[in-house]
Order: sequence, then structure tokens, then C-alpha cells
Amino acid sequence: MGIVSALVFGNMGAAYGTAKSGVGICSVAVLKPELIIKSIIPVVMAGILGIYGLIISVIISGSLKAVPYDENIDKPGEWAYNYALGYKQLASGLCCGLSSLAAGLAIGVVGDAGVRANGQKNILIALILMMIFAEALALYGFIIAIVLVMSS
Repeated sequence: MGIVSALVFGNMGAAYGTAKSGVGICSVAVLKPELIIKSIIPVVMAGILGIYGLIISVIISGSLKAVPYDENIDKPGEWAYNYALGYKQLASGLCCGLSSLAAGLAIGVVGDAGVRANGQKNILIALILMMIFAEALALYGFIIAIVLVMSS
């Protein structure tokens, strides 16, 4: 469930941020096509959110080990997996996924409005700063998720 949480919520945040910012980019491109490349910043920042979820999912799946089965024994081998490890992995996936979802919502809303405003007045530096702080929300969850998984 930790793998699913990290991937699904991270990609939902990335998709929302990309879609919402993309709408703003399209509206700006009609009047000022020269601003298209500068307006891509929110889409790139939103794409990173999905990568965070992917990294955590790969780390969690790499820590899962198959149980050897011995035909000569009545009961198969014991899982090297317990409730504590399972809850750490679930918490790790939720932490990364939900943080990325929240950051995606912030990037989408601020990116859409910021790109449109940048088309009217040059506020690119302010837009970049807002994107950095929105992305930091996901980065905090990503760091804590790594700490949780690595402590297992």
C-alpha cells in the first residue's frame, strides 16, 4: 500500500499541476508566444512530483524479499516482514504521496495564475520563488519518506 500511495498520489499531484499550469500557458501563448518557454517552469516543477513517488516506490519495492520455500518442511519459511515494517512503508508512501499531491495542487493554482500574470507584467522571479516554495512541500515529505524507509 505504501508503493501504491506514493505512486498514485504523487502522479495525481503531478498531473493536476501540469494540467492547471498548461491551461495558463495556452492562454498566454495566444497573446504572447515568446513567453511559452519561460512559462514552462510550473510544468517542470509539477513533473518532479511524480519522480518523487517513483523513487520512494522503487526503494520500498527493493526492500521486499521473497520467502524461500522448502518442500521438506511442513510449513514454509517465515516472512522477514512484520507489522512495524509494513506500517513504516505505508507511512513512507503516504507521506511522500500526499505531500506531492498537496504540492501539485499549489503548483497548479499558483502556476496558472502566475503564468497569466507574467503575460501582463514581468513577474518571472516572483513566479519562480512561488514554485520553489510549493515544490518544497513535496520535498519535505520526500525526505521524511526516505528516512522512514531507510530506518527499516
